[in-house]
Amino acid sequence: MSKETIRVLDLFAGAGGLSAGFHAASDRFETVRAVEMDLAAAASYEATFGKGLTYAGRIQDWLLEEDVPSNVDVIVGGPPCQGFSTLGKQDSEDVRNTLWEEYATTIVRAQPKYFVVENVAAFAKSRQFEDFQDAVKPGGILEHYDFQHTVLNAADFGAPQARKRAVVIGHHRDLDFPGFPTPTSRKAPRTVFDAIGSVPQAVEGIDLPYGREYEFGGKTFAGPFSARELHLGRNYRQISLDRFAAIPAGGNRFSLPTDLLAPCWVKHQTGSGDVMGRLRWNRPSVTIRTEFFKPEKGRYLHPVADRAITHYEAALLQGFPETHKFVGSKTAIARQIGNAVPIPLGAAIASQLLKHL
Repeated sequence: MSKETIRVLDLFAGAGGLSAGFHAASDRFETVRAVEMDLAAAASYEATFGKGLTYAGRIQDWLLEEDVPSNVDVIVGGPPCQGFSTLGKQDSEDVRNTLWEEYATTIVRAQPKYFVVENVAAFAKSRQFEDFQDAVKPGGILEHYDFQHTVLNAADFGAPQARKRAVVIGHHRDLDFPGFPTPTSRKAPRTVFDAIGSVPQAVEGIDLPYGREYEFGGKTFAGPFSARELHLGRNYRQISLDRFAAIPAGGNRFSLPTDLLAPCWVKHQTGSGDVMGRLRWNRPSVTIRTEFFKPEKGRYLHPVADRAITHYEAALLQGFPETHKFVGSKTAIARQIGNAVPIPLGAAIASQLLKHL
């Protein structure tokens, strides 16, 4: 097998979840540039993968200000999905949904062998996906490329988390479609216990370690911090602690006695069974989102401890290695963790491409 370096361009890179997956698959993958507009996330990317790699700004500005790197083998990225996410109100005209055009422009300029787009499972039902399909037709901006798409569950590829993502793998028409990765853990998925069972139940403080600063993009951020340094809790009100204590293993807000119900829950006896839910030791976790530290946002209570999972535990459920660095406030870091592609899923996609590179 060739040992040549595989040059990767990471768009909408976040804190580097996809890059971490590719690097985990093989040290042949080398990121030559990353583009991310969230400054704290871009700083985390730089702190993890090296100075000078990250363009901190909008992809539109990057395309105007810089030459796209040459000899790129693979472009990866997940254009922001909020406009057509199944969470909350959908807006098909959300400006964020047009960012696929900048992704396509980058493909045209870089001329990679392959490209990967990951997004919410609903992506294939969006107008933007139809535009992508039109782009690879004769006369389209990507007429020299073709792609296939599917929905992959991270739990099927070694992640201790159920997280379904639409994955598009594109290829130059001179090359064959490389295929999608084959599930490796569908029958015996990794569980919450596998990921965080050995983590102490007691948290190690509330606030981020003091006195550490990271200069990036003309601003000063807290950090960098390893994931292990983020085993931090919150200051809960007594009513919250009482509610946590009343929720049994595998339970949720429907397990609460009447005197502990919030007024809105008294009026609404239906709805999500994940709100104020406890994770189960013997199953993969639910999807780790950006507000995993708030039990009212989903099934994010620790399986046995009376608290939400910590940033460290969330990072482990996402598959981040101990070497990954995070920069920013606790809220900013939570957003970086929740927005990331689970590392095992990224590694599975990279391993599939590696067979053809």
